[in-house]
Amino acid sequence: MTIIGLTGGSGGGKSTALRTLAALGAEVIDCDALYHELLTSGGAMVTELSDRFPGVVTDGVLDRKALGQIVFHDPDALADLNAITHRHVCDAVDIQIADCTALHGTLMAIEAIALIESGLGSRCTTIVGVLAPAERRAERIMAREGLDHAYATARLESQKPDAFFREHCDYIIENDYPTPEAFAAACQTQFMQVITEGGSA
Repeated sequence: MTIIGLTGGSGGGKSTALRTLAALGAEVIDCDALYHELLTSGGAMVTELSDRFPGVVTDGVLDRKALGQIVFHDPDALADLNAITHRHVCDAVDIQIADCTALHGTLMAIEAIALIESGLGSRCTTIVGVLAPAERRAERIMAREGLDHAYATARLESQKPDAFFREHCDYIIENDYPTPEAFAAACQTQFMQVITEGGSA
């Protein structure tokens, strides 16, 4: 089975790339959506976050903005957050990979902002980085999540720089297209090449 990993900073266009792979027949895993599911399940991950960051969980509900204000300015806190969430998300992804394998799936896609540093990249046949100009990324997440510019900028600055993705990814897709449709078309062309090559860079 070919497993394509998608990564890159927030607002770069990973979701569009993932939808393109789904249209090509891939079984897809959106790790951000999976993270939200784990948050709403009231399970072990939420308990660990509450223990490590007192006050960010109320009645089983995580206040993401309150947590963000803590970790975006404290590298040690961010490292602890990542250690907790990566472990639980990786476990959930492994279950889905096993399910897809059991059903004889041939193409899968995993989209995660921390695909490489979480260890999920080791599950992938190839890794594709989706990059875009920082200001455009900020505008996208402000519009998408109702964030102010300062918070959006702080989030982006807490993430890996483009150089990290260029070093660790097998392919890079630059999202400097004027419309989502044009970017989706570019993604389709790139992914057809990856699939044809069997996931090898």
